Amino acid sequence: MREATEPTERERDPRAVSKFVEGFAAQLVEAGMQRMPARVFAALLSSDSGALTSAELGERLQVSPAAVSGAVRYLAQQHMVSREREPGSRRERYRVHSDQWYEALTNREAIIKRWESALREGVTSLGADTPAGRRLAETLAFFEFIDEEIAAMMERWRIHREKRFGHG
Repeated sequence: MREATEPTERERDPRAVSKFVEGFAAQLVEAGMQRMPARVFAALLSSDSGALTSAELGERLQVSPAAVSGAVRYLAQQHMVSREREPGSRRERYRVHSDQWYEALTNREAIIKRWESALREGVTSLGADTPAGRRLAETLAFFEFIDEEIAAMMERWRIHREKRFGHG
């Protein structure tokens, strides 16, 4: 049973929801995300189910199906949303998961590993004792450090999440 003070999704002020979606999307854009994927992600995040169809997203954001499609493609590539078929239908729903930040960060590990490999090659090619080689070696050391810290931090998060929310 829900508390009387908590409005359902249908009872919420659509202007307040829109203000949150646009405000959070602006923060994501400022952090480097493209505008339309940021808006779609914020809309999914703000829905009670965490899942919406392309038509529902288009209606909420007042954008075309093509804009939604491109945004969802980008978000899926970043492992921030997944596609799922509606049972008995050809329509797809796009879902944001409660662990989307974990997934997005974890998937960055592969990118960091590729950068580390390229930087190692650069240090070898330029010479470890040259100014450029030393700069690359320091950059490599930074990414190695970040890689280790992210792995440790993700393990701490799994433990914290289990304690706080009861699932892993």
